[in-house]
Amino acid sequence: MKIRILGTAAGGGLPQWNCGCEGCATARRTGAVRSQDCLAVSADGSAWYLVNASPDLRSQLLAAPELAPPPGTRATPLRGVLLTSGELDHTLGLVTLREAAELSVHATAPVRTALHEAFPVGPLLAPYTKARWHTVAAGQPVELAGGLVAEPLALGGKRPRYAADPAGLPAGDPAAERADWVVGYRFTEAGGRARAVYAPGLAAWTPALDRAVADADVVILDGTFATDDELAERTGGARTSRGMGHLAVADSLPHLVRRPGPRYLYTHLNNTNPLAHRGSPEAAALAPALAAAGAAVAEDGTLLDL
Repeated sequence: MKIRILGTAAGGGLPQWNCGCEGCATARRTGAVRSQDCLAVSADGSAWYLVNASPDLRSQLLAAPELAPPPGTRATPLRGVLLTSGELDHTLGLVTLREAAELSVHATAPVRTALHEAFPVGPLLAPYTKARWHTVAAGQPVELAGGLVAEPLALGGKRPRYAADPAGLPAGDPAAERADWVVGYRFTEAGGRARAVYAPGLAAWTPALDRAVADADVVILDGTFATDDELAERTGGARTSRGMGHLAVADSLPHLVRRPGPRYLYTHLNNTNPLAHRGSPEAAALAPALAAAGAAVAEDGTLLDL
């Protein structure tokens, strides 16, 4: 199994275009940028699937040589996209894929509804490409091209803002009450031993996630905020990490210590998170705690060969 980490920042990226905080200013000055969270995975190195489609997708695809079409062709190795949520930073890139001859998109039922109603990406893509939409459900593995198997893990019921208002979905739509707006995936390969878990939006450490990481080779998980009160400390806001649907790194590390073995990588880093800033004194101070848990910070462009 091969995994290309295409992007590691939370929505807005690093630096965020309208933010002049110290971290974003440093990123502009040093060029230590991060694109928005996205992943590519393949069981055989030929058939690739995106996990989420970030707004930075075009530049991310161009930077990954294994995702380029063979010379003189438009035979893209991309077979489809698996979505972990309906958030804009996970779905806006779908429009970038409109030139594809065909495309398969896998999402939970409420996310599919949102992407055809409140944020109608499905209807927008229809005139441009042959998009096939598939519903995934927690605990039901999906067999994909190249021997890749993806098992969705329900991680939370946080709806994207555009669907948070009752007006964002049709009246009485059952999708509004679903608890699988946010999922992760456990990837395996048919006949192989490699196992990987991807959970960039983690509201709590669930029993399903605990079971999934037990025998994994690598776990790429939510690192949006370093602490639960990070935003309050850095911006003066009232929202906590948990209140925004993200388990802070400080709160997930004890679970990693309890489950040694996998290689843990934190992704989806907000621009306020000191871990997003390589070489900063704050990141250096947190490094020992991460190392003790077998964890590190994911970097854009990393290729994992399991």
